[in-house]
Amino acid sequence: AKMENHTRISEFILVGFKSQPGSQVLLAVLFSTMYIVTVVGNLCMILVIRRDSTLHTPMYFFLENLSTLDICYSSVITPRAALAFLLGRRSISYNGCASQMFFFSLFGTTEAFFLAVMAYDRFTAICNPLLYQVIMSRRLCVLMVMGSYLSGCINCTIQTGFTFSLSFCGHREINHFFCEVAAVIHASCSNTLVNELVMLAVCGSIIVGTALVVFISYGYIIITIVQMPSAESRHKAFSTCSSHMMTICLFFGTVFFMYAQPGAASSPSKSNTISIFYTIVVPMLNPFIYTLRNREVKGSLKKQLKR
Repeated sequence: AKMENHTRISEFILVGFKSQPGSQVLLAVLFSTMYIVTVVGNLCMILVIRRDSTLHTPMYFFLENLSTLDICYSSVITPRAALAFLLGRRSISYNGCASQMFFFSLFGTTEAFFLAVMAYDRFTAICNPLLYQVIMSRRLCVLMVMGSYLSGCINCTIQTGFTFSLSFCGHREINHFFCEVAAVIHASCSNTLVNELVMLAVCGSIIVGTALVVFISYGYIIITIVQMPSAESRHKAFSTCSSHMMTICLFFGTVFFMYAQPGAASSPSKSNTISIFYTIVVPMLNPFIYTLRNREVKGSLKKQLKR
Protein backbone atom coordinates (compact mmCIF):
# COMPACT_ATOMS: atom_id res chain seq x y z
CA ALA A 1 0.00 0.00 0.00
CA LYS A 2 2.92 2.29 0.81
CA MET A 3 4.34 1.85 -2.69
CA GLU A 4 0.93 2.49 -4.30
CA ASN A 5 0.61 5.71 -2.29
CA HIS A 6 4.03 6.73 -3.56
CA THR A 7 3.24 6.57 -7.29
CA ARG A 8 -0.42 7.55 -7.35
CA ILE A 9 -0.91 11.26 -6.86
CA SER A 10 -4.35 12.82 -6.77
CA GLU A 11 -3.60 16.19 -8.34
CA PHE A 12 -1.08 18.27 -10.25
CA ILE A 13 -0.12 21.92 -9.90
CA LEU A 14 0.05 23.91 -13.15
CA VAL A 15 2.82 26.47 -12.77
CA GLY A 16 2.89 28.05 -16.24
CA PHE A 17 3.55 31.83 -16.22
CA LYS A 18 4.31 32.13 -12.55
CA SER A 19 5.18 35.77 -12.04
CA GLN A 20 4.19 38.99 -10.26
CA PRO A 21 0.62 39.09 -8.90
CA GLY A 22 -0.24 42.09 -11.10
CA SER A 23 0.60 40.30 -14.30
CA GLN A 24 -1.64 37.37 -13.24
CA VAL A 25 -4.70 39.64 -13.39
CA LEU A 26 -3.54 40.94 -16.76
CA LEU A 27 -3.14 37.37 -18.04
CA ALA A 28 -6.59 36.46 -16.70
CA VAL A 29 -8.16 39.43 -18.51
CA LEU A 30 -6.22 38.67 -21.70
CA PHE A 31 -7.16 34.98 -21.73
CA SER A 32 -10.83 35.71 -20.90
CA THR A 33 -11.11 38.36 -23.61
CA MET A 34 -9.52 36.09 -26.20
CA TYR A 35 -11.85 33.27 -25.21
CA ILE A 36 -14.99 35.44 -25.51
CA VAL A 37 -13.82 36.73 -28.91
CA THR A 38 -13.15 33.13 -30.03
CA VAL A 39 -16.60 31.88 -29.02
CA VAL A 40 -18.53 34.87 -30.37
CA GLY A 41 -16.53 35.04 -33.61
CA ASN A 42 -16.89 31.35 -34.34
CA LEU A 43 -20.58 31.26 -33.38
CA CYS A 44 -21.26 34.16 -35.78
CA MET A 45 -19.43 32.27 -38.50
CA ILE A 46 -21.58 29.15 -37.90
CA LEU A 47 -24.82 31.19 -37.88
CA VAL A 48 -23.95 33.13 -41.05
CA ILE A 49 -23.15 29.90 -42.92
CA ARG A 50 -26.24 28.09 -41.59
CA ARG A 51 -28.65 30.89 -42.49
CA ASP A 52 -27.42 31.66 -46.01
CA SER A 53 -28.20 28.92 -48.52
CA THR A 54 -25.68 30.35 -51.03
CA LEU A 55 -22.95 29.39 -48.55
CA HIS A 56 -23.97 25.72 -48.47
CA THR A 57 -20.90 24.61 -50.43
CA PRO A 58 -18.05 22.25 -49.43
CA MET A 59 -15.73 25.15 -48.52
CA TYR A 60 -18.24 26.59 -46.05
CA PHE A 61 -19.22 23.16 -44.77
CA PHE A 62 -15.57 22.75 -43.71
CA LEU A 63 -15.44 26.30 -42.32
CA GLU A 64 -18.53 25.66 -40.21
CA ASN A 65 -16.94 22.49 -38.86
CA LEU A 66 -13.68 24.33 -38.22
CA SER A 67 -15.54 26.97 -36.21
CA THR A 68 -17.29 24.31 -34.11
CA LEU A 69 -13.94 22.61 -33.54
CA ASP A 70 -12.24 25.89 -32.56
CA ILE A 71 -14.90 26.60 -29.91
CA CYS A 72 -14.39 23.12 -28.41
CA TYR A 73 -10.61 23.34 -28.68
CA SER A 74 -10.42 26.70 -26.97
CA SER A 75 -12.95 25.67 -24.29
CA VAL A 76 -10.75 22.80 -23.14
CA ILE A 77 -7.93 25.17 -22.16
CA THR A 78 -8.65 28.89 -22.00
CA PRO A 79 -11.44 29.31 -19.37
CA ARG A 80 -9.61 27.08 -16.91
CA ALA A 81 -6.31 28.91 -17.43
CA ALA A 82 -7.99 32.32 -17.02
CA LEU A 83 -9.58 31.20 -13.75
CA ALA A 84 -6.26 29.85 -12.50
CA PHE A 85 -4.60 33.23 -13.14
CA LEU A 86 -7.45 35.12 -11.51
CA LEU A 87 -7.98 32.98 -8.40
CA GLY A 88 -4.47 31.58 -8.14
CA ARG A 89 -5.98 28.09 -7.97
CA ARG A 90 -3.50 26.13 -10.00
CA SER A 91 -4.29 22.59 -8.94
CA ILE A 92 -5.94 20.17 -11.35
CA SER A 93 -7.03 16.65 -10.38
CA TYR A 94 -5.27 13.63 -11.85
CA ASN A 95 -8.38 12.67 -13.83
CA GLY A 96 -9.03 16.29 -14.78
CA CYS A 97 -5.52 16.52 -16.17
CA ALA A 98 -5.94 13.28 -18.14
CA SER A 99 -9.26 14.38 -19.62
CA GLN A 100 -7.88 17.82 -20.50
CA MET A 101 -4.96 16.18 -22.31
CA PHE A 102 -7.33 13.76 -24.06
CA PHE A 103 -9.61 16.48 -25.45
CA PHE A 104 -6.79 18.88 -26.22
CA SER A 105 -5.01 16.17 -28.27
CA LEU A 106 -8.30 15.18 -29.92
CA PHE A 107 -9.22 18.68 -31.08
CA GLY A 108 -5.64 19.72 -31.86
CA THR A 109 -5.02 16.71 -34.10
CA THR A 110 -8.41 17.12 -35.76
CA GLU A 111 -7.58 20.77 -36.50
CA ALA A 112 -4.40 19.71 -38.35
CA PHE A 113 -6.42 17.24 -40.47
CA PHE A 114 -9.13 19.87 -41.10
CA LEU A 115 -6.54 22.31 -42.44
CA ALA A 116 -5.27 19.58 -44.77
CA VAL A 117 -8.81 18.76 -45.93
CA MET A 118 -9.52 22.46 -46.57
CA ALA A 119 -6.30 22.79 -48.57
CA TYR A 120 -7.36 19.81 -50.70
CA ASP A 121 -10.78 21.44 -51.18
CA ARG A 122 -9.17 24.69 -52.43
CA PHE A 123 -6.80 22.66 -54.63
CA THR A 124 -9.76 20.90 -56.26
CA ALA A 125 -11.71 24.15 -56.69
CA ILE A 126 -8.84 26.03 -58.33
CA CYS A 127 -6.99 23.27 -60.20
CA ASN A 128 -10.00 21.13 -61.27
CA PRO A 129 -12.88 23.64 -61.38
CA LEU A 130 -14.94 21.65 -63.89
CA LEU A 131 -14.87 18.46 -61.81
CA TYR A 132 -15.18 20.24 -58.45
CA GLN A 133 -18.88 19.45 -57.88
CA VAL A 134 -18.31 15.80 -58.80
CA ILE A 135 -15.17 15.28 -56.68
CA MET A 136 -16.25 17.19 -53.56
CA SER A 137 -19.56 15.40 -53.12
CA ARG A 138 -21.53 15.79 -49.89
CA ARG A 139 -20.60 12.22 -49.02
CA LEU A 140 -16.86 12.82 -49.41
CA CYS A 141 -17.06 16.02 -47.33
CA VAL A 142 -18.81 14.23 -44.46
CA LEU A 143 -16.36 11.32 -44.67
CA MET A 144 -13.39 13.71 -44.56
CA VAL A 145 -14.72 15.43 -41.44
CA MET A 146 -15.40 12.09 -39.76
CA GLY A 147 -11.98 10.82 -40.79
CA SER A 148 -10.34 13.89 -39.25
CA TYR A 149 -12.08 13.27 -35.93
CA LEU A 150 -11.27 9.57 -36.06
CA SER A 151 -7.55 10.37 -36.56
CA GLY A 152 -7.79 12.78 -33.64
CA CYS A 153 -9.34 10.02 -31.52
CA ILE A 154 -6.58 7.56 -32.32
CA ASN A 155 -3.82 10.06 -31.52
CA CYS A 156 -5.33 11.35 -28.27
CA THR A 157 -5.91 7.79 -27.04
CA ILE A 158 -2.25 6.92 -27.72
CA GLN A 159 -0.88 10.14 -26.18
CA THR A 160 -3.04 10.09 -23.06
CA GLY A 161 -2.67 6.34 -22.53
CA PHE A 162 1.11 6.44 -22.81
CA THR A 163 1.52 9.57 -20.67
CA PHE A 164 -0.69 8.42 -17.81
CA SER A 165 0.93 5.01 -17.66
CA LEU A 166 3.99 6.84 -16.24
CA SER A 167 4.40 7.15 -12.51
CA PHE A 168 4.51 10.56 -10.82
CA CYS A 169 6.20 10.20 -7.46
CA GLY A 170 5.47 13.42 -5.66
CA HIS A 171 6.43 15.50 -8.73
CA ARG A 172 3.19 17.38 -8.83
CA GLU A 173 4.33 20.50 -10.65
CA ILE A 174 3.69 20.78 -14.38
CA ASN A 175 5.53 23.64 -16.01
CA HIS A 176 2.65 24.76 -18.21
CA PHE A 177 -0.75 26.46 -18.04
CA PHE A 178 -2.59 23.29 -19.13
CA CYS A 179 -1.93 19.53 -19.19
CA GLU A 180 0.09 19.51 -22.38
CA VAL A 181 1.66 16.15 -23.31
CA ALA A 182 5.35 17.12 -23.22
CA ALA A 183 4.98 19.09 -19.97
CA VAL A 184 3.26 16.20 -18.17
CA ILE A 185 5.86 13.70 -19.45
CA HIS A 186 8.50 16.07 -18.08
CA ALA A 187 6.93 15.92 -14.59
CA SER A 188 7.19 12.13 -14.39
CA CYS A 189 9.85 10.28 -12.44
CA SER A 190 9.76 7.25 -14.78
CA ASN A 191 12.10 6.80 -17.69
CA THR A 192 10.34 8.84 -20.39
CA LEU A 193 12.43 7.89 -23.43
CA VAL A 194 9.74 5.62 -24.90
CA ASN A 195 7.10 8.32 -24.38
CA GLU A 196 9.21 10.97 -26.06
CA LEU A 197 9.86 8.65 -29.00
CA VAL A 198 6.15 7.81 -29.30
CA MET A 199 5.27 11.50 -29.17
CA LEU A 200 7.88 12.35 -31.78
CA ALA A 201 6.85 9.45 -34.06
CA VAL A 202 3.06 9.88 -33.85
CA CYS A 203 2.81 13.67 -33.62
CA GLY A 204 5.70 14.12 -36.01
CA SER A 205 4.13 11.92 -38.68
CA ILE A 206 0.72 13.60 -38.27
CA ILE A 207 2.20 17.09 -38.49
CA VAL A 208 4.52 16.29 -41.38
CA GLY A 209 1.80 14.32 -43.21
CA THR A 210 -0.90 16.98 -42.93
CA ALA A 211 1.60 19.77 -43.64
CA LEU A 212 2.74 17.95 -46.79
CA VAL A 213 -0.84 17.70 -48.08
CA VAL A 214 -1.25 21.41 -47.37
CA PHE A 215 1.98 22.55 -48.99
CA ILE A 216 1.67 20.30 -52.05
CA SER A 217 -1.94 21.50 -52.57
CA TYR A 218 -0.82 25.11 -52.29
CA GLY A 219 2.14 24.50 -54.57
CA TYR A 220 -0.26 23.39 -57.31
CA ILE A 221 -2.68 26.21 -56.48
CA ILE A 222 0.03 28.87 -56.82
CA ILE A 223 1.25 27.40 -60.13
CA THR A 224 -2.34 27.36 -61.44
CA ILE A 225 -3.01 30.95 -60.28
CA VAL A 226 0.19 32.26 -61.87
CA GLN A 227 -0.83 30.71 -65.21
CA MET A 228 -4.30 32.28 -65.20
CA PRO A 229 -4.82 34.64 -68.15
CA SER A 230 -6.56 37.61 -66.52
CA ALA A 231 -5.35 39.66 -63.58
CA GLU A 232 -8.85 39.67 -62.12
CA SER A 233 -9.16 35.89 -62.00
CA ARG A 234 -5.67 35.67 -60.49
CA HIS A 235 -6.62 38.17 -57.80
CA LYS A 236 -9.91 36.42 -57.04
CA ALA A 237 -8.28 32.99 -56.74
CA PHE A 238 -5.46 34.32 -54.64
CA SER A 239 -7.73 36.17 -52.21
CA THR A 240 -9.67 32.98 -51.39
CA CYS A 241 -6.42 31.20 -50.58
CA SER A 242 -4.27 33.82 -48.89
CA SER A 243 -6.45 33.77 -45.76
CA HIS A 244 -6.18 30.01 -45.45
CA MET A 245 -2.42 30.23 -45.90
CA MET A 246 -2.12 32.68 -43.00
CA THR A 247 -3.86 30.25 -40.64
CA ILE A 248 -1.76 27.38 -41.90
CA CYS A 249 1.55 29.16 -41.38
CA LEU A 250 0.56 30.18 -37.84
CA PHE A 251 -0.77 26.77 -36.86
CA PHE A 252 1.81 24.50 -38.48
CA GLY A 253 4.71 26.83 -37.69
CA THR A 254 4.03 26.79 -33.95
CA VAL A 255 2.95 23.14 -33.74
CA PHE A 256 5.97 22.00 -35.73
CA PHE A 257 8.23 23.88 -33.35
CA MET A 258 6.53 22.20 -30.38
CA TYR A 259 6.13 18.57 -31.42
CA ALA A 260 7.95 17.66 -34.59
CA GLN A 261 11.51 18.13 -33.39
CA PRO A 262 13.59 15.96 -31.03
CA GLY A 263 13.93 17.31 -27.50
CA ALA A 264 10.55 19.05 -27.85
CA ALA A 265 9.86 18.24 -24.22
CA SER A 266 12.92 20.04 -22.91
CA SER A 267 12.33 23.82 -22.99
CA PRO A 268 9.12 24.46 -21.05
CA SER A 269 9.26 28.26 -20.72
CA LYS A 270 9.58 28.73 -24.47
CA SER A 271 6.88 26.18 -25.17
CA ASN A 272 4.48 27.95 -22.78
CA THR A 273 4.54 31.10 -24.86
CA ILE A 274 4.47 29.31 -28.21
CA SER A 275 1.55 27.10 -27.28
CA ILE A 276 -0.57 30.22 -26.64
CA PHE A 277 -0.49 30.66 -30.41
CA TYR A 278 -1.93 27.35 -31.49
CA THR A 279 -4.25 26.86 -28.50
CA ILE A 280 -5.70 30.36 -28.13
CA VAL A 281 -4.64 32.74 -30.89
CA VAL A 282 -5.32 30.56 -33.96
CA PRO A 283 -8.89 29.55 -32.91
CA MET A 284 -9.57 33.23 -32.21
CA LEU A 285 -8.18 34.47 -35.53
CA ASN A 286 -9.74 31.83 -37.79
CA PRO A 287 -13.21 33.45 -38.11
CA PHE A 288 -11.66 36.88 -38.74
CA ILE A 289 -9.15 35.61 -41.26
CA TYR A 290 -11.87 33.80 -43.20
CA THR A 291 -14.51 36.54 -42.94
CA LEU A 292 -12.48 39.65 -43.57
CA ARG A 293 -10.76 38.22 -46.63
CA ASN A 294 -13.97 36.81 -48.03
CA ARG A 295 -16.48 38.75 -50.13
CA GLU A 296 -19.18 36.09 -49.95
CA VAL A 297 -19.21 35.98 -46.16
CA LYS A 298 -19.10 39.78 -45.89
CA GLY A 299 -21.98 40.06 -48.36
CA SER A 300 -23.98 37.47 -46.50
CA LEU A 301 -23.34 39.21 -43.17
CA LYS A 302 -24.58 42.54 -44.57
CA LYS A 303 -27.71 40.88 -45.97
CA GLN A 304 -28.49 39.16 -42.68
CA LEU A 305 -27.87 42.30 -40.62
CA LYS A 306 -30.24 44.31 -42.87
CA ARG A 307 -32.97 41.75 -42.17
